[in-house]
Amino acid sequence: MRIPMTVADFLDRAELGFASSTGVIDEPDQPAPPVPDATYGQLGVRVRAWQAGLDAIGVGEGERVAVVSHNSARMLELLFAVPMSGRVCVPVNFRLKPDEVEYVVHQSGASVLLVDPELDESLSGVKARHRFVLSEQTDKELMRFGVEPRPWSRPDEDATATINYTSGTTARPKGVQLTHRNIWVNGLTFGLHTRAWERDVYLHTLPMFHCNGWGMPFVMAGLGARQVVLRKVDGAEILRRVDAHGVTLMCGAPAVWNAVLDAAADWEGEIPGRDRVRIVCAGAPPPSRTIQRVGDELGWEFTQIYGLTETSPLLTFNRTRPADAGLPAEERAHKLSRAGLPALGVKLRVADSGEVLARSNVVLDGYWEKPDETEAALEGGWFHTGDGGIIDPDDGHLTISDRKKDVIITGGENVSSIEVEDTIFSHPAVAEVAVIGVPDEKWGETIKALVVLAEGATAQEADIIAHCKQRMAGYKAPTSVEFRDAIPRTATGKIQKFKLREPYWSGTGRQVN
Repeated sequence: MRIPMTVADFLDRAELGFASSTGVIDEPDQPAPPVPDATYGQLGVRVRAWQAGLDAIGVGEGERVAVVSHNSARMLELLFAVPMSGRVCVPVNFRLKPDEVEYVVHQSGASVLLVDPELDESLSGVKARHRFVLSEQTDKELMRFGVEPRPWSRPDEDATATINYTSGTTARPKGVQLTHRNIWVNGLTFGLHTRAWERDVYLHTLPMFHCNGWGMPFVMAGLGARQVVLRKVDGAEILRRVDAHGVTLMCGAPAVWNAVLDAAADWEGEIPGRDRVRIVCAGAPPPSRTIQRVGDELGWEFTQIYGLTETSPLLTFNRTRPADAGLPAEERAHKLSRAGLPALGVKLRVADSGEVLARSNVVLDGYWEKPDETEAALEGGWFHTGDGGIIDPDDGHLTISDRKKDVIITGGENVSSIEVEDTIFSHPAVAEVAVIGVPDEKWGETIKALVVLAEGATAQEADIIAHCKQRMAGYKAPTSVEFRDAIPRTATGKIQKFKLREPYWSGTGRQVN
């Protein structure tokens, strides 16, 4: 027997087994009145009302519905409503500039655009055949309560469920087509590896637009677990909600956990969630010091994953193994800085070029209307991640050494910018760091560190360089250090190094030497 695996399976189970259990607690502080706390039964009613509304305005199967929104219950509802009816949801990064949002809406061919109230004015020039502002007014204008929506005519697990645009760390964003099968398998393996269960309380610290919140809205619904919506990341507010709602599980980039660590320093009393909270980190390789602090200062369990939008996103998972439990905290943290062991059903290998290749049921169907890019990404039947890495022959764990394009070749030696960043971050005065290669007449390229100092801390260029030379080979140490107020990141926590390099390589015609 073969039955199509679709997004509907997750909500169907939630409604069947947990209809009277609280399913979604909306963000209370937002421009539009929040959706009242909803049971999974009520969530199902609202999802069908969205679908009936799309029916009423003539949006057919296969059409794209773009949503530009901060985290909200309405955003979560649409992640279910749109693909469950055979349509395609296009979650858009709310931090993009208007012309970038316009590109995504136009490139995806979206016939419907739903916009967060806070973004309505700035995105007023972005049009679609149907445009709505997400609010209680939309609930009245678009949603059709009490009307049974038309069923998806031919449910198909290989149909595109969502188009998620890449963060654009290298070029124009590409639309990643994730199928119902991709989302289903990712949800299943994510739930397994995070030990998710019915009594979990999940806090949405991760933007829902980013790879559908890594798929957690689906798996949490399928298990009947409570979901608490957080609109904007704030370290102190995360601690308050962990305390108020009994949160047990969260996902996010290293910047999220740094914000929590900073807030914890001023928290009065016991840190909430000690020995209860599990956090999942991805988006950038976290420094070992950050990992150790999560355990020492918060008492939370740290887990590390590696993946991409193109892989739904889970490829690897890294939690402290029983055999390592007795190791010193510093050594355990270092092991956790690795990307981890391939998730269930994932095959990894490293090409001769050093690039990490992946094969799995979570790998994208293709890039929307970009057949050449799709063919290149899936060449040879493997997905080409664009990341350089090493697989430990002893335990199978993957370590990401660099984005291939970010490897710095100085004097003929390859240097991993991540390794240098981790070393610099271990300096007590450093809050943030990005390491890039800049042109050098003698060495071809040389290493520059862009550093943000911790509040109230002081350090000189010579201090940072000496700190590195004491801890790593001399050729890996930066030859110059530039102190900055901040380092720009994407919404998913990635440092856009191609932008950081641009001023130094201007006029050279390329960014390698």
